[in-house]
Amino acid sequence: MGDDLGDAVSNNPGADAAASDGGAGNVAPLSEVERKRLQQNFQRGEQNFNRNIDYAIEMFNLCVLGDPANLIYLQSLLGALKKKHSGKSRGGLAGVFSAGGRAKVRKLAAAEKYQEAIKAGIDVLKSNPSDHQCLLALAEVAGKLGADDTQGAYLKAALDTVPKDVEVNKQCAKFAADHGNYDQAIACWVRVKDVKGVGEEAEREISRLQVDKTIGAGRSTGGRAPVKPAAGEAAGGGGSDPIAVLRKAIENDPTQVEPRLELADLLEKQQKMEEAEKVLADALAASGNDVKVQEHIEDRQIRWAKQRVHVAERRFAEDASETNRKTLEQLKISSLKREVDIFGARAARYPENVSWRYELATRLKALGRFPDAIRHFQEVLKDPRRKGFVALELGECFQRIKQYQLAMQNYETAIEELVDRDPEQRKRALYRAGVLATGLEDLDTAKKHLSSLAGIDFGYRDVAARLDKLASIGDST
Repeated sequence: MGDDLGDAVSNNPGADAAASDGGAGNVAPLSEVERKRLQQNFQRGEQNFNRNIDYAIEMFNLCVLGDPANLIYLQSLLGALKKKHSGKSRGGLAGVFSAGGRAKVRKLAAAEKYQEAIKAGIDVLKSNPSDHQCLLALAEVAGKLGADDTQGAYLKAALDTVPKDVEVNKQCAKFAADHGNYDQAIACWVRVKDVKGVGEEAEREISRLQVDKTIGAGRSTGGRAPVKPAAGEAAGGGGSDPIAVLRKAIENDPTQVEPRLELADLLEKQQKMEEAEKVLADALAASGNDVKVQEHIEDRQIRWAKQRVHVAERRFAEDASETNRKTLEQLKISSLKREVDIFGARAARYPENVSWRYELATRLKALGRFPDAIRHFQEVLKDPRRKGFVALELGECFQRIKQYQLAMQNYETAIEELVDRDPEQRKRALYRAGVLATGLEDLDTAKKHLSSLAGIDFGYRDVAARLDKLASIGDST
């Protein structure tokens, strides 16, 4: 019965993998103290973005070095560097320094000293943020770390710098295709297909990607061909193209944020994620890193990350290869980690709003960071509306760290609180309590909870078999 003490209590299939590898590839999990320190540095950077750009860069730099898988930190650093160096040309000694810095990045990466490699790369970007070779090297490092989001950000920055570079477009095309973004991958090959020596390869890849895109679209629509919008619909129902109208409005007044957000909406609907991301980055810069605009972008990033997971799930369902399995696992962990970053920032920004702390705690639990999750759940437990739900989550967290008595106390609180609130969650609490009591060899408590569950739903999981086992134990004593 001792095996029941280790009964898997996570409802997230990636949790065990996340717990074992630190949450994102080889990136070590941050302590709550360290995460708070980085968030404070990030807020200092935001506050000084329009006042002292050098100070803002240093704050964002500390954040990126402290948490290299955090997309928000990296985007803020790249945006600050872009603002500082806008209009400046690079060459001479800067080029020599960049070459030496890139060599150092590669050497450190080859030695698997990834954190040091990132520091060396960022030092290059501080002097020359348009060094696309350094950005490619950093993208490779991020990939080795399993930091999928920041890998994509480095690649995008390189592409923005040299949109016609063959190697940059090849790497961006591979990254986009691996994540099911076939239009982006095709666009990369189209950009370089007229380059000497690349045409045949480009045409071959474009054809392959178009087939992959068609197959994926057919499966997602139940085998039907995707419906193309009518001419009037494509133009927004009128004679003018709404995208062109919004681009014109932005051109006429670059300080306006709302047209950029509307434009990003339209581009997203057309599956032009790469363009949408660039428009949103420009919106954030135009707003002076306004918190509300940042949160608007964060919400989209969460949605897009989930969409990438859905694409990976579909690909894995079609081809259960080890490569696809690892990609899916990595994307799930990356998506969870991004949400931890976002909800952690919001919990710090709005301490009176327990909803953000609850969202943060659930993601920490899903990543296997149970002690951190417990601290936040205990804060949310003060909200009487959530008491039963949070007690159940706490019970599962305590069970995972082998604090069995605390786990049982919380399960029983959940059972009591959830009577009239959520029948399904109450059944879950009864099951957890019954299984844990079995493992603790508290047979009376186990029978009480499992019998209560059977009285509500006799077909729930293996409750019937567990009650039979308890009965046989009782008969043999």
